Amino acid sequence: MMPSLPQLLILVAVVVLLFGTKKLRTLGSDLGASIKGFKKAMNDDDGHDQKEQDNLQKVENIDSSDTNNKDTNNSKKE
Repeated sequence: MMPSLPQLLILVAVVVLLFGTKKLRTLGSDLGASIKGFKKAMNDDDGHDQKEQDNLQKVENIDSSDTNNKDTNNSKKE
């Protein structure tokens, strides 16, 4: 059962009286900053994983080209 509009207004008034507007404003800004930091960390982590994957792929390409070059050199010697 959802509270009606007058009940919500009374609840908001009681919360403001108990905590004060300054405390609520500080709480809201702290909550917003923590959410923003969490999102930034998640995006940085995704970017970091992508960079690692790209670097691993480059190393694998270099290793495979080195192996191909060695095979070519060995076949030329024979």
